[in-house]
Amino acid sequence: MAQAMKIAIVDDEQDMRQSISQWLALSGYDTETFASAEDALKVLGPDYPGIVISDIKMPGMDGIQLLKKLMGADSTLPVIMITGHGDVPMAVEAMRVGAFDFLEKPFNPDKMSELAKRASNARRLTLDNRALRRELSGGTQIMNKLIGASPVMERLREDILDLGQADGHVLIDGETGTGKTLVAHALHAVGSRAGKKFVLVSCAALEEDALAKRLFGPMMPEDAQLPAIEEARGGTLVLEDVEALNDTLQAKLLSVMNEQGTPAETRIVAISNLQEAGKTSEDVLRPDLFYRLAALRITMPPLRQRGEDILTLFTRLSEQFAEEYGCDAPQVSAQEAAQLLQAPWPGNVRQLINIAERAVLQSRRGSGTIASLLMSDHEEMQPVMTTEGKPLKEYVEAFERMLIDNTMRRHKGSIASVMDELCLPRRTLNEKMAKYGLQRSDYL
Repeated sequence: MAQAMKIAIVDDEQDMRQSISQWLALSGYDTETFASAEDALKVLGPDYPGIVISDIKMPGMDGIQLLKKLMGADSTLPVIMITGHGDVPMAVEAMRVGAFDFLEKPFNPDKMSELAKRASNARRLTLDNRALRRELSGGTQIMNKLIGASPVMERLREDILDLGQADGHVLIDGETGTGKTLVAHALHAVGSRAGKKFVLVSCAALEEDALAKRLFGPMMPEDAQLPAIEEARGGTLVLEDVEALNDTLQAKLLSVMNEQGTPAETRIVAISNLQEAGKTSEDVLRPDLFYRLAALRITMPPLRQRGEDILTLFTRLSEQFAEEYGCDAPQVSAQEAAQLLQAPWPGNVRQLINIAERAVLQSRRGSGTIASLLMSDHEEMQPVMTTEGKPLKEYVEAFERMLIDNTMRRHKGSIASVMDELCLPRRTLNEKMAKYGLQRSDYL
């Protein structure tokens, strides 16, 4: 066995604990024993590097209660339950709660070893996948650009990790300015094709004949590059504005995709940037092409649905522009924070980038307000509001979080300096940082 998996043995009978432990140790496992469920729970956490074998009938907390606790902490943890002869209802209940399997006393040691092997293999796969996802989500530079703690952004990052590991073609759609091309880069970066070619073609930027030639050839001897479908072979081909393909090119693209088979030699990531009101990619693409692409689909969340991510993004962007222009980032008042949260943001993140840069330039000149920038973008909107209001408490909390975050950044994690500037006692600051998920180590 390449790596010895841990096995936690929980049983109130000492002889039973020792006999199971000795048998599994001979099979190459690293065992540890517990005389009660309460003792086991002190050790068994969500990332426990192994499996659990537990008796059902124990004094105090029984095996079913232990199983429920373990499943609540980590539903993928394999737990093998040991039942007495004739305890069929308890075995059925254990399987319903989430047990990996059960053994009926008296049990065959070889059967126990076989069950332990299957459970350990399942656990190893789960832990490997979990470690990979953490590495990708935390260590990939592109993924780190997908800033935000809102539920829609958490889900987007999960979708990217899931679809990145898959190998099918992908359709990315959503409103303009939401970051669809960035997500296409991220899908490539977190997948098995990360070291291969990444080729991007803007379908709307080329005339019909030039687009056909760029995608499929034939190329002339004097041409410096291969057709995109050949250039991206083994990697990812991203088609921006895929709706700009005419019927002939859509049919050609579908034919190429069909010829590649499964898994695809070249992965197609299609980006739909439809502007017309009421139109979707399904309306303008051939049904067979649409359904082939949309089997794996990501719809980008608009900025107005991302809550206090708006303030987080504005802060980061204004700091970047302030550094670029050699000045201080503008301080956002509570009223301005509410205006940023209330704005409809039809241009999404792209519009926010523009507003942040202009706010820095205004601040450098010592004039202007964020409200004036928002109004200049949408003069017809009086006042700048979304159709859906939020409770005052949400605006206050979003501003408070932004204020603490900004102050921690300026003082590079110095708690004493932040306490002094915000006139907060240590305990209150700690409580608010915990409430908003802010950690001092992120600012050092």
